[in-house]
Amino acid sequence: MREFSLPALYEVPSDGNLTDLIRRNAAQHPDVAVMSRKVGGVWTDVDATQFLAEVRGVAKGLIAAGVEAGDRVALLSRTRYEWVLLDFAIWSAGAVTVPVYETSSPEQIQWILGDSGATLCVVETEAHQESVVSVQDDLPALKGIWRIDDDTIARMSALGEEEVSDETLDRRMAAAKADDPATIVYTSGTTGRPKGCVLTHRSFFAECGNVVERLKPLFRTGECSVLLFLPAAHVFGRLVEVASVMAPIKLGCVPDIKNLTDELASFRPTLILGVPRVFEKVYNAARAKAQADGRGKVFDRAASTAIAYSRALSTAQGPSFGLRLKHKIFDRLVYGKLRAVLGGRGEYAISGGAPLGERLGHFYRGIGFTVLEGYGLTETCAATAFNPWDRQKIGTVGQPLPGSVVRIADDGEVLLHGEHLFTGYWNNEAATADALADGWFHTGDIGTLDEDGYLAITGRKKEIIVTAGGKNVAPAVIEDRIRGHALVAECMVVGDGRPFVGALITLDEEFLGRWAAEHGKPAGATAASLREDPELLAEVQRAVDDGNAAVSKAESVRKFRVLPSQFTEEAGHITPSLKLKRNVVTKDFADEIESIYQR
Repeated sequence: MREFSLPALYEVPSDGNLTDLIRRNAAQHPDVAVMSRKVGGVWTDVDATQFLAEVRGVAKGLIAAGVEAGDRVALLSRTRYEWVLLDFAIWSAGAVTVPVYETSSPEQIQWILGDSGATLCVVETEAHQESVVSVQDDLPALKGIWRIDDDTIARMSALGEEEVSDETLDRRMAAAKADDPATIVYTSGTTGRPKGCVLTHRSFFAECGNVVERLKPLFRTGECSVLLFLPAAHVFGRLVEVASVMAPIKLGCVPDIKNLTDELASFRPTLILGVPRVFEKVYNAARAKAQADGRGKVFDRAASTAIAYSRALSTAQGPSFGLRLKHKIFDRLVYGKLRAVLGGRGEYAISGGAPLGERLGHFYRGIGFTVLEGYGLTETCAATAFNPWDRQKIGTVGQPLPGSVVRIADDGEVLLHGEHLFTGYWNNEAATADALADGWFHTGDIGTLDEDGYLAITGRKKEIIVTAGGKNVAPAVIEDRIRGHALVAECMVVGDGRPFVGALITLDEEFLGRWAAEHGKPAGATAASLREDPELLAEVQRAVDDGNAAVSKAESVRKFRVLPSQFTEEAGHITPSLKLKRNVVTKDFADEIESIYQR
């Protein structure tokens, strides 16, 4: 099949914006808990009436600080209640949110704030503030910096209540229309410079409205809840935020996943949205604990049974009597405990950002916790395809978002059309023209559609690496920096579908001889003989550290391997113009790459 579409389940308002959602919730569900935040270590609910009041207060503070309609306001923070509060307050002031990853380097912060023309930057911590201040001289449009953890928001809200009338705020809240920008989300490009994807209020309405309608049983008002632990700066995190408010269901936020199991146990969400790395960690931690307790064999048998049970569910005859019996036994011994780790209340999760894999998909469905895999990009306002709750096909990323179209081009590239798509790259007409042609977004990914319209992603035309945690990494920036060291001949970043970014590094033969002589190494020493030498590895590490300085922590190279030989044109590793053939290098040095990720 070359093209598939589904009718829209949600009609986008012609003249509304996202602030309509919080006003509607306060009017229709005034006492329903729409948020929950930690107060003194205890989850405390925030109802729709209170949330609207807090948003209005912060929005008045923004207006009092000089934020005008259409201004860009940068938001540099971990995922927390205040992130959601500020996002809706920025929209209420008629402005546009520019999210910045809290792990971003000063170089990245300077580019994003400068390119977007942000007039105000809200940061979380003093360290974040110092990063912004360090590049502030190169940001002429930036008029101020707010900090969350020094109570600036409360002070500015109080000032706003004094200086800004309700009527002024109401006019601002009604100013933006559906086709006006809601946010500019910067995503890595093959050139290395992040590109700003302009997503409108219409994009979010079309995306979240159709997700909520298609997954209705997972978004029941007053019954369901979701815990957001993904970065709110990521478009997937924004999907969670806006869809929760649209439903509405209760939304809780946690800043990181270090204590995720404890947070899940205390919040007890009915729905989890995560990336494959989270589900891998839960599985691996459970298996490691079972092995430590001397129950490793029991766990492995239970896992095999869960996978077999799930696979049988996809057959006409279903699980056999014997398999159902084994499954029931292991449900009491193992599966129930695993579901408790995930909060104990949920039956579904949504996974995106990177491939989940059939093994994990069948394992989770087999233990009674179905992970619905989806697919999307920043340019598609998160999910452009996902598995429906009642017709899952493990191994695919599901059917198109209702109201959108997926087309497979002649070369296998996945093309998309729909109201949820971005309108272009901010200040980058050339990149926009490359990506959007005749109303179709060219994803750069290769895929297939089956007879029921389920999409499978089989490869990637782009060189962008997507880690197991869902982080998009543009190799060029860090590779160029590492390659700048005299000792390094070539560098290729790896990590697609892996838990972190690694690198393969070759040594410059000419400089190596000089370096070896200066450091008392044997005459005639080669890359093969020195690749494990502590002094040489320390020198290469300095090159890697320099490269890491240009990117965020999630994009930085954590481990590397020095190769015993060069990338050559004769071997097919490079083109005549010295461009890397990544697929050939990946194949020829598969063992070296595996060694990077071995424990």
